[in-house]
Amino acid sequence: MLAYCDKIADSIRTALIKSDPTGIIGPVGAVKMDLHPTEGYFQSTKKTMIVHDMNGKAYSVTVEEQPFMDIKYEDVDQKVVDNEFK
Repeated sequence: MLAYCDKIADSIRTALIKSDPTGIIGPVGAVKMDLHPTEGYFQSTKKTMIVHDMNGKAYSVTVEEQPFMDIKYEDVDQKVVDNEFK
């Protein structure tokens, strides 16, 4: 199954930059790949960005695959997911 960590991380970054009506979000860093610290090769599809608030406090935002939570669809037209955050 394909993973879309790049697209999801980019969408989150774009939303953080464009939509902040309260002015709490400060600088949003670039999306960084999970590369080996010394050799530089690709380790996983995980993406991370650093976001600062208006007071300069830094936060790490990470997009990482969770394969054990994948949903298997038998019928593509029935892609409905229960959302615990409704």
